Amino acid sequence: MATKKATAAKFDTKLLIGGKFVAGQGPAEDVLNPASGKTLVKIREASEDQIVAAVAAASKAFPSWSSTVPKDRATLLLKLADRIEAEAESFASLESQNCGKPYAAALGDEIPAVADVFRFFAGAARTQHGAVAGEYLPGFTSMIRRDAIGVVASIAPWNYPLMMAAWKLAPALAAGNTVVIKPSEQTPLTAFKLATIMAELFPPGVVNVIYGRGATVGASLISQPKVAMISLTGDVGTGEKVLLAASKGAKRTHLELGGKAPVIVFDDADIPSAVEGIVGAGYFNAGQDCTAATRLLVQAGIYDEFMAELVKYARANAITGS
Repeated sequence: MATKKATAAKFDTKLLIGGKFVAGQGPAEDVLNPASGKTLVKIREASEDQIVAAVAAASKAFPSWSSTVPKDRATLLLKLADRIEAEAESFASLESQNCGKPYAAALGDEIPAVADVFRFFAGAARTQHGAVAGEYLPGFTSMIRRDAIGVVASIAPWNYPLMMAAWKLAPALAAGNTVVIKPSEQTPLTAFKLATIMAELFPPGVVNVIYGRGATVGASLISQPKVAMISLTGDVGTGEKVLLAASKGAKRTHLELGGKAPVIVFDDADIPSAVEGIVGAGYFNAGQDCTAATRLLVQAGIYDEFMAELVKYARANAITGS
C-alpha cells in the first residue's frame, strides 16, 4: 500500500518560558533524523538561569490557574485538541522526520490519539468530586477534596514524543497544576510545535517548555525548590535519580520506568493466534513501547512448534521498505 511521504516542515526551536519564546543559552545539540542519520536542526539547551526562570514562571502562574474553574480549564484543553487535529499533517510530518516513524502511522494512529488525550482530561477536569469522610464529632462533617499540587516538572521520552507530551500535560493542567516540560533532547520537535499553540491558548507561565539533556537540564529541573512534583517516563537509573532529588524536598513523584513484559504460552494455546498477538505486541513501534512483549515463556511440549511458527510469521510480516 502506498503511503504519503513526510513533507518538509519548519522547525520551531525556541524555549517557552513565561509565555515568551526565547532561544536557549546553553550548548547546542544536534537533532537527527534517525532514518537518514542527517541533522535536522541544532538546538541550544536551556541555561541554568532559564531553568530557574521557567520554574519561577510556572510558580507565579499557579495561584491563578489552580483557581480557574474546571469548565474553563476544560474549554482550553478542548481547543487545544481541535488545533492538533487541524494541524495533524504538520505534526505527523515532524514526528516522522524526528522519530523515523512512518508518516501514515503517525498521522493515522498517533495524532488522533493525542487529541483524544486532551479531550479525555478535559472531561475528567469536570468530574473531580469530593467525598464525605464521616461524622467524627457532633455537628461536624468531614470531607475530602482534591487540590492542585503546584509546579509539575515533566520529563518525556523519545519513543512517542507528542503522545508522551500529551500524557504529561493533559492531566496536570486539567487538575489545575502548572507545568515545566522537558521533551527528550533527541525528539523535541513536536513538543516545540505544540508549545506555539499552547502559548496562544493558555495564560503565560501555565505551560513552559525547555530543552536539553537529562544530565544537565533534567537534573537541574528536578532539583528546583519550587517544583512540587516530578513526572518521568524513562529508565530505572533515571528514576532512581528522580527519587533521590525528590527526597531532598519531599516532592511527589510519578515514575513510569523500564521493565520486561513476559508472555506465557501454555500447551493448550491456539498457537497461530498467540503468535500473531505476540508479533504485534513485540514489534509494534519497532519494539519501542512500554507494553511491548519482550520475553516469551513457552511450555516445553510446544516450544519447537511455537518457535517455528513465530519465526515464520515474523519473517512474513516484516517491513522491508518505507
